[in-house]
Amino acid sequence: MTENPSQPPPGPGSRRPGGRTARTRAAVRDAVLTGLAEHGYPGLTVEFVAERSGVHKTTLYRRWGGLEELVADALDLAGEDGWAPPDTGTLEGDLRALAREVCDSFADPAAAAAPTAFVAAAFQSERAADALRAFYAERFGRCEAVVERAVQRGEAPRGTDAGAVVRAVSAPLFLRLFVTREPVDTRVADQAAQAALAAVHAGAFTGARS
Repeated sequence: MTENPSQPPPGPGSRRPGGRTARTRAAVRDAVLTGLAEHGYPGLTVEFVAERSGVHKTTLYRRWGGLEELVADALDLAGEDGWAPPDTGTLEGDLRALAREVCDSFADPAAAAAPTAFVAAAFQSERAADALRAFYAERFGRCEAVVERAVQRGEAPRGTDAGAVVRAVSAPLFLRLFVTREPVDTRVADQAAQAALAAVHAGAFTGARS
């Protein structure tokens, strides 16, 4: 799940202003992503964002309020893409595709730098943590369709908690990526998907036990 927030910015999927305002916001978001990738959250500054985006520092402070809000808004924008979960025709295939996508998202160190910095920022800023939580809640919400389709096909018990299932697929991968700092690959991704699938079949996500 790729990777993948004056007034607080509206939530993912909300209607955004177009034209110059949208272009300015996109430029600022790109500058924040570049800064996170190059310097990490501790090294990111409003001055860097201003220079990189071409938006004056006073404008950044007036419209966003500060660095935490800039990072949160960049995350919020990241949740507005057209990404959709896989639809392979089976729950096993969908869960495997989701797990492999997580691994692929962090396989390239350059591409993984910004999302990794977002996670690091969440440990240092409550505002960034809120934005990251909202981003993944929205992302996992999209993924729930995978489990809902499986229930309709009879591949999963009725009453299966779709949100819990898709989180169970990603959880062991995120543990390796951000806690134990172990490598992840296709084998590890498939293992995570198979474990979640077995738990679904056992009724672990319905509160029942077979």
